[in-house]
Amino acid sequence: MRLALFLVLAAFGLSAQDAATFRSDISLVHVDLEVTDGGRILTGFHREDFVALDNGQPQNILYFSQDEEPLDVILLFDISGSMRPNVARVAASAQAAFSELRPGDRVAVMTFQNRSRIVAAFSEDLGAVQRTIQQDVVEGKFRGGTRLLAGVDDAAKYFLDQPKTRRRRAVLILTDNFGQRSRRSSTVVHHLWEADASLSGLIIRSPAETALNTAATVMNPAVGLLLREGMQGVAEKTGGDTIKADDPGQAFQEMMRRIRLRYSLYYAMPATQPGEERQVKVELSAGALQRFPQARVRSRKGYQVPGQNLTRQGPNPAVIR
Repeated sequence: MRLALFLVLAAFGLSAQDAATFRSDISLVHVDLEVTDGGRILTGFHREDFVALDNGQPQNILYFSQDEEPLDVILLFDISGSMRPNVARVAASAQAAFSELRPGDRVAVMTFQNRSRIVAAFSEDLGAVQRTIQQDVVEGKFRGGTRLLAGVDDAAKYFLDQPKTRRRRAVLILTDNFGQRSRRSSTVVHHLWEADASLSGLIIRSPAETALNTAATVMNPAVGLLLREGMQGVAEKTGGDTIKADDPGQAFQEMMRRIRLRYSLYYAMPATQPGEERQVKVELSAGALQRFPQARVRSRKGYQVPGQNLTRQGPNPAVIR
């Protein structure tokens, strides 16, 4: 999130006129976003179509782009007992989903149930990633519970362990979204903010699974407490998207398309104190709202000012070589 002036100029190719507005010690806030109209993703927007608010105060958008920066995506697979057929259907569509990516984009593979594992590190070889999903995920063991937010948190930590580069970051979780309580959602959100990553979700449920969990909750409310952990609230605070999929293969491709086509904007971080939590809101301008009165912007809800380390809970995920 914090970039020195020379990095800004080198990475973003800002003009001399743009550079005149910077101080040598400037720090930037980065926000990924998308615009929706109901269930439809809207495109064709420009810098002047957005208003960025930091703690309610309008900010000057210094840099704006779409589909330009390379992308790092962590595919986070739920491998709890009931998920094998759903994951197999997703894996069968991996080639089509990866066709939405561009040269230079990278994908890593992680799994989670009672614990998290890094199955494959980031790679631009999408054919190898596809084979990994089939051989090491689909053909692996599916069992255990669903420590859902712990899995997301471990993915955020994996990003935090990566070198700082100018790449957009996203976690795409593939799950039935029925999880045991495992991690505080506020902790997970802060780690994703710190990692500058969004969380998106492909929620895959068969009608039988939904009916079974609903019946169990009605018969024993205590079961509802055990199954109440989901990822949608965390995704919303990071600006991510969710799709509930009847056809997980098609939805996987659609979700990759959405992640690839998100907008990015940067503005100068206001004067702040290290460790301060600040609110972010991105809105459409009056002119853009006239063109699209039903549109809404989906973006991160805040960030924590660097300089104060967040408390990380739990061990880092294991790496499979």
